[in-house]
Amino acid sequence: MSKFTQIDYLIFIFYFVVVSGYGIYIYRKKKKAVSATHDFFLAEGSLTWWAIGASLIASNISAEQFIGMSGQGYSIGIAVAAYEWIAAIALIIVAVWFIPVYLKNKIFTMPQFLKTRYNETVALIMAIFWLFLYVFVNLTSILYLGALAINNLLGGSVDQFHLIIILLSLFAVFITLGGMKVIGFTDVIQVSVLIIGGLATTYIALTVVSKAFGFGEDALAGFNQLIKSAPDHFHMIFTKPTAATGQHEVDNYLTIPGLLSYVAGIWIINLNYWGCNQYITQRALGADLQTARKGILFAGFLKLLMPLIVMLPGIAAYVLHQKGLVQAEMLVGSKNGLPVSDNAYSAILGYLPNGLIGLSLAALTAAIVASLAGKANSISTIFTLDVYKKYIKKDAGEKNMVIIGRITILVALIISIIFTWSDTLGIGGAGGFTFIQKYTGFISPGVFAMFILGMFWKRTTGAAAVVGVITGFALSILFNELAPAWFGHETFLYTAYKNAAGVYEIPFHICMGLAFMFTMIVMILISLGGPKVNPKSFVLDKSMFKVSPGVLAMIVITLLVISLLYVRFW
Repeated sequence: MSKFTQIDYLIFIFYFVVVSGYGIYIYRKKKKAVSATHDFFLAEGSLTWWAIGASLIASNISAEQFIGMSGQGYSIGIAVAAYEWIAAIALIIVAVWFIPVYLKNKIFTMPQFLKTRYNETVALIMAIFWLFLYVFVNLTSILYLGALAINNLLGGSVDQFHLIIILLSLFAVFITLGGMKVIGFTDVIQVSVLIIGGLATTYIALTVVSKAFGFGEDALAGFNQLIKSAPDHFHMIFTKPTAATGQHEVDNYLTIPGLLSYVAGIWIINLNYWGCNQYITQRALGADLQTARKGILFAGFLKLLMPLIVMLPGIAAYVLHQKGLVQAEMLVGSKNGLPVSDNAYSAILGYLPNGLIGLSLAALTAAIVASLAGKANSISTIFTLDVYKKYIKKDAGEKNMVIIGRITILVALIISIIFTWSDTLGIGGAGGFTFIQKYTGFISPGVFAMFILGMFWKRTTGAAAVVGVITGFALSILFNELAPAWFGHETFLYTAYKNAAGVYEIPFHICMGLAFMFTMIVMILISLGGPKVNPKSFVLDKSMFKVSPGVLAMIVITLLVISLLYVRFW
């Protein structure tokens, strides 16, 4: 097992200098424009399609993907790649149907869309909700999990963990205060480091497997050995459990419930995340339609690579653990002698040679800092444009709003540091993925219903939107927490299964689908029963959705690759 050495520190310092230097260069080059709000928050007209695509991926991939998805790769296998590959299709839908609606209506924030489409009450409610969610859940979890992952890699102490929190925050502040231009263009470097470092880790993991089984340093032989040694880890679709099904297979089904995942749940997760999320859509909202579409589709193509980077090392750790080669690493933090799946990525990093450990640290840092910077900028954008300008200082000038935006970034990161310092929210206890899903997944059905009906059915009313968000949240709690006890373990709507703790549970994706379906019904009935609305300020016409031959070619290639992957691993 390799340890962190001088060459690793030098590689990491080189990465830091390159990113920082490039950020300073972009900031100075565009300094005059950064006093304008649209430029600071959206980099209006400045980001190229490849910068938009890279920035989307850099903002999306963070410590919870590296640690959490590798852990799920260890315990579940390739089925978890559905999140990434369906995301690529979701990005196609967003590029073709969602982004034209935003750009045609000159939308710069998600609350602004809700105000344009519904009313100010809906916009204000959701603006405040998103601010709390982004600061107390997303920003805090990214910082906590990121610091924890780096601290584990360095083999550090609690004091070092706290130092890493401070350094990550300062690095993110340094990039974020320069505005979306600096974030967008430095994200190109960040995602390049992320992909190169991630692929290097995967390559080493496969060669380690190959050597362990006597095939020498042959990555392809290592991959074939993974399939041979863990065939159950290479199925995209899980079958419905029966009375004879083992607990591990039941737990897998609860996470990814076979074909039922593809009926609604996984689509709601991805379409809500990629199409109705300020943190993500902000990258494309300052571009023209063709540039935005190409950038989003480029991000979709990059998503096809993500399972290779963040999931395959987890399967490698599983095979090596079965062979008894990563026993100690997989048991770190264990309370019952069972392997801890979230340690899978750290276990694989232990096999990297000196130099590549530094590159992997740089890749992990790139993912964390890019996510922190993107989230902080989104918090700043929503607060400044949708709260400060509208309700606190209506006559605020451009320069004043940029200053407020920067102050908001600092305040948001300070709050997240305070909550991360002692794990106030219990992120570590719940597990990173569990924590994020718990606090964001419950609201997704209602929010997505509000957006999808608002975009494509002009009859939807503001009252229906408010009721829809509340209904979606309430139904998510009902199906996730209460339904099996109240209505029984099996009904015509669902089947609940006993999890590892002995508690009956409905698969999360099915809960989301049911909550979404009933929320849509409620919103449609309220809209039909209320006054007819036809928001004239909201523009929607068929010509918006036409695609160029180049965009169409990108779509066809992405769908072809996804089809081949599903045929291979069905």
